[in-house]
Amino acid sequence: MRSLPGKSGGPAALSLNDYTCQCGCKAQEEKARMKKWSCLHLLLLAAAVSASAQTIQVNKDNRTIAITASDKAIVDADLAVVHVGFQVFGPDEQTTYANGSKVSNAILDALKKAGVAEKSIESESQNIAPNNDRDPKESEMERAQRRFVLNQSWKVKAKPQDAAKILHSAIEAGANQSGQIDWQYQDMNGLQAKAAANALRKAQAVAQQMADGLHVKLAGLIYASNQAPESPVRPMAMMAMAVGGGRLAAEKVAPLAINPQQIEESATVYAVFAIE
Repeated sequence: MRSLPGKSGGPAALSLNDYTCQCGCKAQEEKARMKKWSCLHLLLLAAAVSASAQTIQVNKDNRTIAITASDKAIVDADLAVVHVGFQVFGPDEQTTYANGSKVSNAILDALKKAGVAEKSIESESQNIAPNNDRDPKESEMERAQRRFVLNQSWKVKAKPQDAAKILHSAIEAGANQSGQIDWQYQDMNGLQAKAAANALRKAQAVAQQMADGLHVKLAGLIYASNQAPESPVRPMAMMAMAVGGGRLAAEKVAPLAINPQQIEESATVYAVFAIE
């Protein structure tokens, strides 16, 4: 215990109340100091936000017109990604795999005969497993022949005008789980730039109209920013069921009538023009 001299010169012990008072004062000082730094931090943060918001000032003093405009660019798809695949069943794993192997190779051979380059064919998935999906309408004999299932699929890249022929060739060869086509445009950056240019021209036209109404002269563009949305995938969903035994070829069934989709890209620009 800390001692202090008393009136008689001897040591005098601090009381519990004195000790509590000293600790309380220190705690209050520390609390005040933390509050001061918190306020300073908030002021600095507010100043930074204010400075950022004032990067582009639109007011009477700097004589500007600010416009937000949106537009789009549309082109025909120049790439088709055709999804083809098949599903076979069997009484056991070995038989199912053997049947699946025959169909798999028959489909690839048909695609190559249709003029598809091997590098344009990409595997997506392949799987063999017990068949746990039981149809309540099937008999025990039918169920015994469907104890295992094998699935395999590919995606085939081709010119849009060849999509129908490729799909038809795959289905004739046994691709009974096929049909989806993703329509794409290979130069999406260029298409987005075209959409942004269209939006900027629209912004300039609107700014000119506003300047004419204000009886001032539009001096030129001093700032512009572009916001491009994420491009969606454009699939054509379909499930084509092939007839086994080469029946399609025997009946000379024509390919499906498929037309390529158009690809659309949009852009929004914020433009600031000076006026005189």
